[in-house]
Amino acid sequence: MGFAAKEIKRLTGKAIHHQKMIRDGDHVLVAVSGGKDSLVLLRVLHERLKRIPITYDITAVHVDPGFGGNSAGEMEAFFSTHGFDFRIIESDIGPRAHGPENRENPCFLCSRMRRKLLFELAGTLQCNRIALGHHKDDIIETLFLNIFYGGSISTMLPVQELFGGKLTVIRPLYLLDEDLIRRYAEEMDSPRIELGCPSAGATKREEIKGMLSGFYRKNRKIKGNIFHALQNVNPEYLL
Repeated sequence: MGFAAKEIKRLTGKAIHHQKMIRDGDHVLVAVSGGKDSLVLLRVLHERLKRIPITYDITAVHVDPGFGGNSAGEMEAFFSTHGFDFRIIESDIGPRAHGPENRENPCFLCSRMRRKLLFELAGTLQCNRIALGHHKDDIIETLFLNIFYGGSISTMLPVQELFGGKLTVIRPLYLLDEDLIRRYAEEMDSPRIELGCPSAGATKREEIKGMLSGFYRKNRKIKGNIFHALQNVNPEYLL
């Protein structure tokens, strides 16, 4: 087992344990876009069952955004080959989110509509957990996205209860650097599924990622300091 695999398993286990993300008997819907983050999340949650004293069910779910590619077929082949219980949701949320009336922020609308489909399916399948593949870099980038474009100091939560506690969103990779996930995905030879999104690589998040990368190159402590700051807030020194 390589270093990346060991660190992924250690930090994911730490996140799940400390945040009490998954309990015995839970049914976890794992949202799998086809990117490295969600594929790694699915593998880790599945492999973890071999090493822990509790059991939980996993259903992998892929939402085809409807850009005309074959992500649904590719994901179905991947899930079937590896023996995952899965569902494929066919949709047209991608083209709708990129319509002429929504040129300002298609990614936000696409994400919101995709999340709605996941919530609905979770109810149908009686899943009480939805696992998303967001990592440490996503959490930091979201903080700056909300400051720059949303006018708020906020970010993603590791655990978020919804609908009066009937459904809980969990982010088991929240302690992991994106580079570590990338290395693990390469070790596992994970496929990369292209969704055909016209906004890929040209989003506000990519701008924030580029800005932060410049800071990280100058001082490797900056990322850790920002992440720590999210857990060390002094409200009395905020307006």
